[in-house]
Amino acid sequence: MAASSAQARSASVPAAKAHSSSSAPLLSIGQVLARLTPEFVELTPSKLRFLEEQGLVSPARTDSGYRKFATGDVDRLRLILSMQRDHYLPLKVIRSYLDDLDAGLSPVLPGGAAPGPSMLGTVRRLTRDELLKEAGASATLLHDAVSASIILPADYYGDGVLSVLRALVELQRSGIEPRHLRGFRGAAERELGLIESALVPLARRKDASSRAKAAEMAVEIAGQLEIIRGSLIRSALGRLTK
Repeated sequence: MAASSAQARSASVPAAKAHSSSSAPLLSIGQVLARLTPEFVELTPSKLRFLEEQGLVSPARTDSGYRKFATGDVDRLRLILSMQRDHYLPLKVIRSYLDDLDAGLSPVLPGGAAPGPSMLGTVRRLTRDELLKEAGASATLLHDAVSASIILPADYYGDGVLSVLRALVELQRSGIEPRHLRGFRGAAERELGLIESALVPLARRKDASSRAKAAEMAVEIAGQLEIIRGSLIRSALGRLTK
């Protein structure tokens, strides 16, 4: 896999340079942040540099050493960040998935469907109206979900929010409204407290690399907590049916 990863990374550099010769301008870190932070509010320059250090994206460099990102790099970053946020996948899993995509394969996303190689260009940003239409939800339901802090207001929404809103549509058919789920936000805050406690050693370090590693570790811990939560719910459902 190490050789495969190296080949994938080396292949991505020419791809970025190929974009530079097209009419699409290359973007600075600041411009990339401006495009992505509306959807990924926790994204920082140190996080972008950390993803580059891990070999997940390979922006071009100017003669002065400044990073320049092509449109394909931004799409790739959006995919990586979506996989972290929506599926709680660690970087080693994401790297393996991207290596397979770069090799022209159609890998199965762990815990999800098999989007195929085109996924790099199809990570979506939905407007409010597009979100409502795709979820089959009313504006009132979205408003109630925002009021209950289940969905955070934003200019654009990703597939993760779409999945949540679709679930709320189905729950509403069973008589469960967003206001009944307010306790979920409190539970999430308690889990956040556990994660913050685990990250104290890294959080005490002020360098950018440590902050980026803390962000990655937080995603991995959240994924493990989700596994335990799901197991507890399944066990409780088993008792209900006895």
